[in-house]
Amino acid sequence: MLYLLLLLLVLGLVLWINAPGLAAWLYRLYYTPRVEALPIAPGFSAADRVLMLAPHPDDEVLCCAGTLQQARAAGATVFIAWLTSGDGFEWDAVLLRRTPDPGDKAMLELGQARMNEARTGARIMGIPGENLRFLGYPDQGLMRLFLDYYYYPFTAPHTGVDRVPYPGTLSPGALYTGENLERDLEKLLDETQPTAVLAPSPLDAHPDHRTTGDLALRLLGKRKELHKARFWIVHGGLEWPLPKGVHKDLPLEPPPRGRGLPWQRVVLTPEQMERKLEAARAHHSQIIIIGRFMEAFIRQNELLSPVPLPEPEAHPLR
Repeated sequence: MLYLLLLLLVLGLVLWINAPGLAAWLYRLYYTPRVEALPIAPGFSAADRVLMLAPHPDDEVLCCAGTLQQARAAGATVFIAWLTSGDGFEWDAVLLRRTPDPGDKAMLELGQARMNEARTGARIMGIPGENLRFLGYPDQGLMRLFLDYYYYPFTAPHTGVDRVPYPGTLSPGALYTGENLERDLEKLLDETQPTAVLAPSPLDAHPDHRTTGDLALRLLGKRKELHKARFWIVHGGLEWPLPKGVHKDLPLEPPPRGRGLPWQRVVLTPEQMERKLEAARAHHSQIIIIGRFMEAFIRQNELLSPVPLPEPEAHPLR
């Protein structure tokens, strides 16, 4: 009897996560009025210079492909900078190479492939190649640079290298240190002179995302430019967003990890959703593994917050 109950529970969970039928209908019924009650995010103008900070290739699409399209349509200049090349996702290399132990060379080739996928996705979103910047720091290693290897070089466990290995990056050959990463981001801000910076919230579950958000806060704070930042979340909590797969008739609700943030919505047109889906599928190495997760971001809206963290609760003096 216990095994039967467990089986039914698992089947119900699988249905809720993946089924487009009843689960999607209930989702729409519950979340549509709540998302529609959120304020509309401020738009862009031809005077804007928008800098998208993406920890890995594909993050820029999942969080913000519609937002970036709208910025381009308004005449804004849009830049995308990827802090890593996604060369630490071993399951990618395992499947692409069909071997359980792909090795350092295969991981570096994966990083190069993901950079090419990012270029394709950006072109689909209408962002010119000359506005793309790759930094080439270690995937799954940004927090180590930020906390432990600020001055000492870090050797990436997935690629075996301790410096930026990719041609065409902002500082090829730069040692993997937090100091060099921060210097490259400073250089990027000096070069692009953004009026708006799209960065992950430190509430995001992925360490690379949290570190990117923390670095954005530090550097913009030093410049007295925190007002330029708009924050997003991709890894927002267990199984978020639900249901998985493409659901263009559903809203995207605020993630559990972003509870308390003053979310604003970016409403997408059908054409923008279709182009977002095409850009997501350009990241072929990711689609073959986490395709339904990626497609779950193809919704009627995207979400941005003007602040990275919720206001702390006030406690009376004792």
